[in-house]
Amino acid sequence: MVKIKPFQGVRPPKEYAAEVASRPYDVLNSKEAKAEATERSLLHIIKPEIDFEPIADEHSEPVYDKAVENYKLWKERGWLIQDQSDCYYIYAQTMNGRRQYGLTACCHFQDYEDGLIKKHELTRPDKEEDRKVHVNRQSANIEPVFFAYHAQKEMDDIVAEIIKAEPEYDFVAADGIGHTLWKVSEKTTIEKITAIFNQIPALYIADGHHRSAAAAHVGRDRMLNNPHHTGEEEYCWFLAVIFPDNQLNIIDYNRVVKDLNGLSKEEFLAALNKDFTVEEKGAEIYKPNTLHNFGMYLDGMWYSLTAKEGTYNDQDPIGVLDVTVLSNLVLDKILGIKDLRTDKRIDFVGGIRGLGELEKRVDSGEMKVAFAMYPVSMDQLINIADSGEIMPPKTTWFEPKLRSGVVIHQF
Repeated sequence: MVKIKPFQGVRPPKEYAAEVASRPYDVLNSKEAKAEATERSLLHIIKPEIDFEPIADEHSEPVYDKAVENYKLWKERGWLIQDQSDCYYIYAQTMNGRRQYGLTACCHFQDYEDGLIKKHELTRPDKEEDRKVHVNRQSANIEPVFFAYHAQKEMDDIVAEIIKAEPEYDFVAADGIGHTLWKVSEKTTIEKITAIFNQIPALYIADGHHRSAAAAHVGRDRMLNNPHHTGEEEYCWFLAVIFPDNQLNIIDYNRVVKDLNGLSKEEFLAALNKDFTVEEKGAEIYKPNTLHNFGMYLDGMWYSLTAKEGTYNDQDPIGVLDVTVLSNLVLDKILGIKDLRTDKRIDFVGGIRGLGELEKRVDSGEMKVAFAMYPVSMDQLINIADSGEIMPPKTTWFEPKLRSGVVIHQF
């Protein structure tokens, strides 16, 4: 069973919350972050390369040092203040009228090591190392990871009571997403929440595989360097927001490809006809409406592609995924794209940008063809994580993203 605990969160005073809290480090490049960062923005701590002129290498020593300097400065100036007692926090996000409620808590690195915190993606060692350096030097998890758990009615009932109170924060960010936070400091409620999660067999990483791996590295390294390690030291714990699976929304993660691998349009369509039912849909955007159905945009025209029976394996947790079907039958078989991680002929577009972005990329001449995907379900993600399998790259896009700086865990 998994372990969680409350902690003394470091967070902005109410009047600064909307300005301090920022989008995560990995959804903005350095130039975008520099343009977006206001005076108190957490971007100065999670992307401190923006404080250099010109923008510095984000992996350089001066940049890592600047992150530490800025975090210290934000606390000295009162832009970040630590709560004086152990708390849980309920963090709600509102997008398009839909709201999801997560528990902000600390999870134990040993649960990650032991596979009780389950992953569905591979991580890159260089990105793990970068996040590890940030966490280790700050002695803090500045940004939370995004976990899911099988919804529990008892927990839902507790949350329903907590949110009747006045929130600590309630603001709408520039992107239109609402962020609301309640502090849970009452001892009996804390004990109930801890006990509920002590009966939950697994947590699932929704977003934040590299941050989870980095936190586990830090916990393990500090354990090995502490001859008196007990497993309860604060460095063993890392920051997460944990949502019930039935509240989460995975949106599409689409593909654009630079060329047709030497084929003419007619040859490409003929090749597709072997494994798909291909229907021309016209100039209006076509959004896939079921599993194994794809939208394709080529030469100003949208098509529906429906994979023929026998071309996929619905009994296999990986084979059932549409990213697998498209990779096997189109990207690899026809277009010669073998490795989605390294091939420069393919790019990926998060569904939050809309399918009009696919048209834009193709119509500009940058790309030749685009594929709109039907989104993966939470059930599929959990089945894959439970089976120990790994999803193909760029399969899931969770929206809304967690805001960084709403609560920080210091150790």
